[in-house]
Amino acid sequence: MYQSAQAAIRALGFTRGEIFAGLYILGCANGLAAKMILSVHRLGWLDAAVGTFDVSVIVVVACFIGISLVLADKTGDIHLEDLALAMVLLLIVALPIGAMSWLAVTMVSLYISLFTQATETQHRGAVILLATTVSMLWSRLIFDLFANFVLGVDASLVGWMLGTHRSGNMVEFADHSGTLAIFPSCSSLANVSLALLCWVIISTSVRHERRAQDILWCLLPCSSVVAVNVIGISLMGLSSAHYHMLHTPLADIVSNIIILVLIVAISVLGVRRDVLSRA
Repeated sequence: MYQSAQAAIRALGFTRGEIFAGLYILGCANGLAAKMILSVHRLGWLDAAVGTFDVSVIVVVACFIGISLVLADKTGDIHLEDLALAMVLLLIVALPIGAMSWLAVTMVSLYISLFTQATETQHRGAVILLATTVSMLWSRLIFDLFANFVLGVDASLVGWMLGTHRSGNMVEFADHSGTLAIFPSCSSLANVSLALLCWVIISTSVRHERRAQDILWCLLPCSSVVAVNVIGISLMGLSSAHYHMLHTPLADIVSNIIILVLIVAISVLGVRRDVLSRA
């Protein structure tokens, strides 16, 4: 009976990589769409478009590269376990909840990495997509659990920069004209997870050989993200006039571009030996 089922699976004409890639496409598309729709409802079409619908270009690139790597391998027969997993994940993705789609992507990645004899290309794609779920789902859950602590750290750094008193997530303006509140959308944690994702994308794409120095190269982009974020909030905290001048979509775009350039540049520097050795 098992052999008959295997023959029926082969008759479908799909490879194992295509099945996995299809699950990834559905999960990523549904997860990103949910994020974009929420952004439109919260900000309106114009402001949402200016803010790239609250989806980082790093996440989009990660989804594209990860799925391309998984789909690039056309070998491997589909197993009954693969179809069983696919049926379960299709039910999860069908739920109108973006977080469930990223949970499905996590499950596929772990399944490929831990329970299949995945090819090197498929494994690299699964690693990138698993790292994507950290940014899109797991870091947000961690933030929800430790929100007060994370916002308190950001507020402490800003208060130290301004030399003013802070209480919780509230920091006094440098000119003592009022207080500045640091909300979750201003936290450094989201961009720190993007910095780690950028490192995973670049290092995995060039087949980087793991070294002890990688810890430093991971900390550098994360530290740069925190520094840019704290400096930006500190500039807003100089006075209420500075706050209204800098708390704009244009300022957010400039800040995001600076962060993107920094984390990409640092990540490329970290794998330069691998790139040069293959040149």
